[in-house]
Amino acid sequence: MTNSTIETLLNRRSIRAFVEEPISDDIRNVLEDAAQHAASSQYLNDWSAIRVQDPALKQLMAEFGNQAYIATAPLLYVFVVDEHRNALIAAGKGVPTDPEHYGLSGSYRFTQAHNDAVLALHAMETAAESLGLGCVILGSLLNNVSGLVEALHLPQYTYPVLGLAIGKPAQEPAVKPRMPRTLQFFDNTYPSDEQSEAAIQADLASFDATVHEYYDLRNTDRPVDAFSEQIAKLAAQEMGDNHKMQPLAHGQGFRLEK
Repeated sequence: MTNSTIETLLNRRSIRAFVEEPISDDIRNVLEDAAQHAASSQYLNDWSAIRVQDPALKQLMAEFGNQAYIATAPLLYVFVVDEHRNALIAAGKGVPTDPEHYGLSGSYRFTQAHNDAVLALHAMETAAESLGLGCVILGSLLNNVSGLVEALHLPQYTYPVLGLAIGKPAQEPAVKPRMPRTLQFFDNTYPSDEQSEAAIQADLASFDATVHEYYDLRNTDRPVDAFSEQIAKLAAQEMGDNHKMQPLAHGQGFRLEK
């Protein structure tokens, strides 16, 4: 069973090379409409997106992400948690909006706003791909949250979530393999008993081989570790200060301990 929407989702690939061709205003408007129609927790509309259009600013984004192709994207967005707009609304109604009393500055609302921003970005990405465009989601921009806040003039009660680069594809990479469903879909409870965990390890060994073959075929000159080895290396790394969300979010007025 399939349709065009399912085909778009199942053929999703990250595109990191774009044709030097601008995206029309009509297409951009459709993509932004699609993002705005994503689900929003309690209808708070607590996300926004910055269109990065200035070439110098695009170059800065590429430096933050350590990925040169970011600067070449015809469309580049940074999606942000946005409780600043709601603070303006609340203040206009006489509600205190200092960090200690503002009800939308705590961890629950931050998490929900973060989710809303991701849902909006995903809607935009899917819409773009359905129109034959290519996209890449840019978590790498969060390598420098403080720099993003400064460069994009993000005010109190906002926080960067993800970037999205969009353009006409100049490459056609293979679809990356996905885990067997047995590793990610479970009935009723999480399988944490000894037998289940042994089965997970066995399925992971098979998945490791599949991922290794994918990377070998994609770039024979640059060997890539198996999936499990990649996870183990990341698990052993210490988190740098630029990736510690609580103090960075605190600087933007959020109280994640609340």
